[in-house]
Amino acid sequence: MAEAATQATVGNSEFDRDTAITRRADGVYDVELSAGWTIIHAVNGGYLLALMGRALGDALPHPDPFSVSAHYLTASQPGPAVIRTQTVRTGRTLSTGQASLFQYEEDGTEVERIRVLATYGDLDSLPDDVRTAAVPPAIPPLEQCLGPADGQPSIPGSSAITERLDIKLDPATVGWAIGAPSGKGEMRGWFGLADGRDADPLSLLLTVDALPPTSFELGLSGWTPTVELTTHIRCRPAPGPLRVSITTRNLAGGFLEEDADVWDSADRLVAQSRQLAKAPRGQ
Repeated sequence: MAEAATQATVGNSEFDRDTAITRRADGVYDVELSAGWTIIHAVNGGYLLALMGRALGDALPHPDPFSVSAHYLTASQPGPAVIRTQTVRTGRTLSTGQASLFQYEEDGTEVERIRVLATYGDLDSLPDDVRTAAVPPAIPPLEQCLGPADGQPSIPGSSAITERLDIKLDPATVGWAIGAPSGKGEMRGWFGLADGRDADPLSLLLTVDALPPTSFELGLSGWTPTVELTTHIRCRPAPGPLRVSITTRNLAGGFLEEDADVWDSADRLVAQSRQLAKAPRGQ
């Protein structure tokens, strides 16, 4: 990935500042949704998931997200919000909680934006045994992949999030950028944060929803709003760039699914996700 002038560290980066929470009361947190993580009309769903994940990590007795399922009810906008959490169950190795994020309309009406149910544990306590048929995606070396500076078209509306990320896409999945989408519903690339901060379990919640949508390679452009997103964090990522592979097999009835796999620099599958999203209306 591109070298940052001064590499940020976990706990001292733009991502950490923009996912900061302020405890108002037990299980209640004030937050500020940063405009720096917007895309097209709204705040990015992966950024919001990481923000919710930070609040649940504070509220629950276990430190790391294992499984996080979010339903996106209404589009979130930059500005103040409140997260309310509730502990559902605590055990020796796992704890489960739920959280909702609320914002206020101009008339003062409180609107729920997202509702999350999550299970937390301790990734450092997991056994080392791995038995898998999964293999890392075949992505060309970084220097052969393409980023915004290589001429990808601008996206109508806000694209502020692209300035926070260091993404280099596999050329085989950027046909949409020159008006020649492959029709395969695939997106692959290298991923990192622009300030050089290494990945951790919390930032993986952002990573699964940070690449351009696969709908672009299906020939559809525009906003692809997430309806539901479930993410599994499988192990703590090693330092270095991540590889992300996202596929869609079935666009039907105006909805599509996206399956994401995230691999670290040690060739370990560190996160998996599936989301249901509304397909863009544009052709």
